[in-house]
Formats: sequence, C-alpha cells, structure tokens
Amino acid sequence: MSRFFRNNGGLLVVAAVLLALVLAIGAQILGFNPLTNALEVLATPFRAASAAVSNWTQAQYDRTFRYEELAAENEALRQRVAELERDAIAGQDAVRENERMKDLLGLAEARPELQYRDAAVVRGASSNWTSDLTIDRGTSGGVEVNDCVIDQYGHLIGVVTEANPNSSLVTTILDPTLELGGRVARTDENAILEGDFSLMQEGLLRLSFVAEDAKLVTGDQVTTSGLGGVYPPGLVVGSIRTLYVEEDGVSRYAQVEPAADIAGTQYLYVIVDYGE
Repeated sequence: MSRFFRNNGGLLVVAAVLLALVLAIGAQILGFNPLTNALEVLATPFRAASAAVSNWTQAQYDRTFRYEELAAENEALRQRVAELERDAIAGQDAVRENERMKDLLGLAEARPELQYRDAAVVRGASSNWTSDLTIDRGTSGGVEVNDCVIDQYGHLIGVVTEANPNSSLVTTILDPTLELGGRVARTDENAILEGDFSLMQEGLLRLSFVAEDAKLVTGDQVTTSGLGGVYPPGLVVGSIRTLYVEEDGVSRYAQVEPAADIAGTQYLYVIVDYGE
C-alpha cells in the first residue's frame, strides 16, 4: 500500500485538486453545495420529529388548560337551552290561558246571568260502571255540589257530586247514576236525561219518558230543562241520534249523543251561580 502511494501519490493529489476545482466550479455555476445538501438530508428527520413533538405538546396544553374553559361554555349552553325551554313552556301556557279567557268571555257574553270558574281536568276515571272526572277547583274556589260543568262552547259535561277544598269530582252526563231534566229545543218537549250502563260504553245517554205524541226527529237538539231549580236551563246536552219504542209498545225513548267531547276535554268551566 505504501509503495502504491509512493508511486502514485502525485497522481492522487492532482486528481483531488481537479475534483475540488470541478465541485467549486459546479457550485458557482449551478448553485449546488454538496455540504449544505448533505446537512439538509441529515436534518430532515430531526425537523419532522421536532414538529411532531411540538404538535403533541400543543394538544396536551389545549386539553389540560382549555378543558375547564370548554366545560364552562358547555354548562352555559345547557343553562341557556333550559331557559329557552322554560320560556317556550311559559309561552304555551300563556297562549292556552289567553284562549281560556277568551272562551270565558264568550260564555259570559252568551249567558250574562251565569257566573263561571275555569278549571282543568287532573284525572279521568271512567270504568264499566262509572264516568267521572277530577278537576283542580274546589270549595276554596267557590265550587259546590250540584254545580254544572260545561266545555268552552257551553256544552254540558256533567255535575259536581263531590267538592273538596282544592278539587272536585264531576259525574259526567254519561254516568248511570246521573239524572236531570231535559228538553227538546225544537218541540219544547220535556223528558228525563239519564245515563245508561250499556249506552255509556258507546258514549251515549238516554232521553226517557218521552211523550207518546211527541214529534221528535233525529238530530233534534236536547238541552237542560231547568225543572226542579237544581240545574240552570238551556245548557246544550247533545242531539237525538235514534228513537225507540219501549217494550210496552207505547212509551218511547231516544239515544242522545253528547255535544261535548267528554273523554277528550282538558279545560272546562264550572257554573257557580246561575242567577235564580
């Protein structure tokens, strides 16, 4: 090896000088720097690793230091949503209350001699044997036993049969135990309105003791007669659906379809005074 360098040392030096000159000239002409490029190649992996570490560090910072901020923002949003929901419910209640007041005003204008208390149904308890409702008005609100209960159109729903301080039981006109005087508006015929076990399941009631010569027809409107002075006269009960002859072949009765939606009613009015 030493002999090789002794014999060729001069050539190697000349070759090295020529290579250096070529690289120098190439760098000047092409802007190419072998050393710089080599350093760039070596540095690239380290730059990528540094960027990854930086991104991870930032993510941990955001997760650690912004968690409480985000949690507070979420809680504020939840509270705002709850407020909006309460406002919406209050608005709906206000609309319903306004509608009830309009209905009450309309009833007062139609029958100025009557005094009303508005109420809401809190429980319906119909069975095969009974048909009644519980309302949120009682003696503390001026409601008494035998007060008539109507819907927003003035149609009879039933009669208060039990009054407590803050609630009352309303026996509907479908209940078999309820009986009151009825009148056919067109002919002025008087009869008895009463509930019937079998008809109650069909949502109907019975008009009994119809005069033999009464000229009734399907669709005739039936109201309260007011006879006896317990209930006010002229409250719309319903209309005659079908006429029948009793087994004796003489007496007649009719099936009456209520004008009020007894099963579906939610708000109603109690007549607390009818100006006797």
